Formats: sequence, C-alpha cells, structure tokens
Amino acid sequence: MPRFEPHPQRRTAVVAGASSGIGAATAIALATAGHPVALGARRTARCEELAATIRAGGGEAIALPLDVSDGEVVKHFAAAATDELGPAEILINCAADLEAELIHEADSEEFLRHVQVNLVGAHRLISAIVPGMVSRRRGDVVLISSDVARTPRPRMGGYVASKHGIEGMAQAMQMELEGTGVRVSVVRPGPTMTGMGTTWEPETLQAVLDDWAKWGLARHSNFLRPSDVAAAVTAIVSTPRGSHLTLIEIQPEAPLTARKGTT
Repeated sequence: MPRFEPHPQRRTAVVAGASSGIGAATAIALATAGHPVALGARRTARCEELAATIRAGGGEAIALPLDVSDGEVVKHFAAAATDELGPAEILINCAADLEAELIHEADSEEFLRHVQVNLVGAHRLISAIVPGMVSRRRGDVVLISSDVARTPRPRMGGYVASKHGIEGMAQAMQMELEGTGVRVSVVRPGPTMTGMGTTWEPETLQAVLDDWAKWGLARHSNFLRPSDVAAAVTAIVSTPRGSHLTLIEIQPEAPLTARKGTT
C-alpha cells in the first residue's frame, strides 16, 4: 500500500495579494476552514482590517507588509510569518497587476514591471518558502493564473505574458517536485469581479470590452465572484494526500436563457 505523509491538523497558510479581491476572499476561506493565515500585500492597512475581521470571527490571522517586487521584503515576510504562525504548509500567490495597453505601444519598463510583479514576484515567494516545504516533505503551492494563459486577450500584453510564465513555471515545478510531498497547483479564473481595471478611463474600458467582443471573448455579461475562486483554492489544499489537483479552470456561469415558447 502506498504511504503518504498526512496533513497536520494545523496548516499555516500565507496569502500574497491578500488586501482585496481573490486574495482577500481566499484568506477568509482558508481561515474559515481552520487554517492560521498570514496576509501579505502592499496595502497593509487593508490586510490589518481583514485580519481583525478574521480574528473577531474566531479565526487566526496576522497582517504583514509584502511587496513581491522586492526580494528582501519577501524574505522578511516569509520569516515573520514563520515566527508568528509556524512554518508555511500552504502558499497562495494572488499578487498581480494589470494595465490595458497595446503591446507595441507599451513602455518596455512598464512591461517589465508587470512581469516583475506577476511572474518574478511569484518566484520570489516560492524560493523563500518552498525549500522548507521540501525539507518537511509536504506542502501545497497554489498559483493564481488566468484564462488568458489559454486564450490571450488583447490589450493585456504584460499580463498575458506573465500568466503564460506562471503556468509554465508551475508545470516545471510539478515535475521537479514529484515525490517530495509538495504539490503545485494552478487556478485559472475567467473574468472575475475584482479591483483590477476599476481605475481605467471609461474609453479604455470600452476599448477593452469592444476587443473582447470582437474576438468572441465576451459571450455573456456575468463575472466570477472572488469567493468562487477562493472555493477552488480551498478545494485544492483540502484534497487528501494521495491525489493532486494540478489545474482548475473556473468560468462564470451564463445567465439563464428564456425557454423556447416563452417571452
């Protein structure tokens, strides 16, 4: 019979990009499931508010400063989370940035900034946390990707490139970590109602939506809720040892259509 190291009852989780959207919803979901959670983001005040809400509800949470574009800050975040809550058993990377621009018109330094946050930032977290998981022979790493990795969307060049990189890195890690007890998984959401894009000018938003419709990428108006994505993350890390959910893609369900013969 195969033998697998069981999950400990208390599994410390670290969530990058926890100040809003998918990250905040994931922190709440993991805390609700009984996991101590370290919340990290540049907007520390928002993380503090969320951590206080979790603690008020009986959960265990701390808020720590985190900027995934700064390697020293990432190392400090990982060390502080370990000191406060114990070694990480779960790593969730939701940190990401998005701007709407045509690739040939984008400034290269701005393009690089997106890759630094969305892809290299994920690697900084991995390099700071995963070696400890390997030494303990158990752990879950969940990287939030996007359906742009399967079907690119126009006007999102840096985002598309970095999400392709996230999935390629995850696939390589799945091979490299096989047999170590560390599982690497990807969650690939479709359009999700988060704070991304809310600061765009109306004409920019309209241009993005027009291009989505032009290329058949906006079949209906529904968006996912952050909690929908958080539920998928929770399912991954809750899967008993012996199986591995490598990729989950989530799309918003379309509105019900009228039945034939009705108005």
